Amino acid sequence: LCSFIRSPKGFPKLKNDTFLRAARGEETEHTPVWCMRQAGRYLPEFRETRAAQDFFATCRSPKLCCELTLQPLRRFPLDAAIIFSDILVVPQALGMEVVMVPGKGPTFTEPLKEVEDLLKLRQKVDVTAELGYVFQAITLTRHSLEGRVPLIGFSGAPWTLMSYMIEGGGSTTMSKAKSWLYRHPEASHRLLRLLTDVVTDYLVGQVAAGAQALQVFESHAGHLGPEQFQDFALPYIRDIAQAVKSKLKEEALPLVPMIIFAKDAHYALRDLARAGYEVVGLDWTIRPQEARVQAGKDVTLQGNLDPCALYAPKEKIGELVKKMLEGFGTQRYIANLGHGLYPDMNPEHVGAFVEAVHAHSRHINKH
Repeated sequence: LCSFIRSPKGFPKLKNDTFLRAARGEETEHTPVWCMRQAGRYLPEFRETRAAQDFFATCRSPKLCCELTLQPLRRFPLDAAIIFSDILVVPQALGMEVVMVPGKGPTFTEPLKEVEDLLKLRQKVDVTAELGYVFQAITLTRHSLEGRVPLIGFSGAPWTLMSYMIEGGGSTTMSKAKSWLYRHPEASHRLLRLLTDVVTDYLVGQVAAGAQALQVFESHAGHLGPEQFQDFALPYIRDIAQAVKSKLKEEALPLVPMIIFAKDAHYALRDLARAGYEVVGLDWTIRPQEARVQAGKDVTLQGNLDPCALYAPKEKIGELVKKMLEGFGTQRYIANLGHGLYPDMNPEHVGAFVEAVHAHSRHINKH
């Protein structure tokens, strides 16, 4: 009741809560399914909407973000929507300039080179002032969904954001960012702490705006070994879960399920399963049965079909989904890909994936 009073936004009643129930470990009639990057360039309508716009200008337009978030739901019976945005809005909120360079991807005009560069960052970020456009997009989308499915908000995790801020863009080795961890451990922790505080406020703001679940993307976990992950990633991942939950309680906001997705970090799966998140997302490099054993019984798993499986013929996609569901089991499980959809994928194959999850999980549940 408090949360309803605190949020006078009068959101429509949720009609399909399968995703939220699975996230909380409750029983579901079918296995819920959504796709990372489901609002993406593989959809012709997405390319059309985005055509004339600069990428980050799109991110700053609540109306466009809402439209792009809804597009995949008009095509597929997905069980969740994820707000269209980008993880790099957080470094922008800290005062860094990021531009989207065609054919190259996100590029920082002035990446962090020396420890002194940390002084150029905003040390106190008012997330409503800097990222209010994301909150507006969430509120608008939550209304526009009309209760069809829950809306997921998200953020990048501190190490992944730090690596972009130092590399200045994508990298196959992350050697510049990793060199900081070895050369400047104290400054690295200072930056990671600053990012943790901003991400925490940002995620709480997303719930206040109407997000019904949150996903934290540690996309660059695979560049770290177990020791560096223990030192520079895991403590901040844990802190975010704890701080978000306690702030939600303080502000009488709904306690929403949280998902941690640390790509290529199966070496840390046991720790991630105990890091305070209801759901652990998995990439495609781990066997379902093995993931279950390592994660234990108290978390829901999400994933982990190889995105490239969607290039297979539709019947084959159905077989792979069935095998995946048999591996994970249909309960305490959210079907997804092990990473985002690629721009050249056939939307019909995405539809085949979604329908196969529903059909096979219903069949397994019946029998």
